[in-house]
Amino acid sequence: MKNFKISELVILAITILLIFVSEYYYLFEHNIEKAIFIGLWPPTILGLLIYINIKTKK
Repeated sequence: MKNFKISELVILAITILLIFVSEYYYLFEHNIEKAIFIGLWPPTILGLLIYINIKTKK
């Protein structure tokens, strides 16, 4: 955990939260379109995090 910045940990926590929100909409609200829409955010956010980390280490 020492290798992670606080901002990276916050972004990871947000992505995990978004996954749970997506599951909530899918399982309890039966709103499949909204669940898919929200479920596509975490991979995008993590992809941007990876991209930014690669660019800053050069």
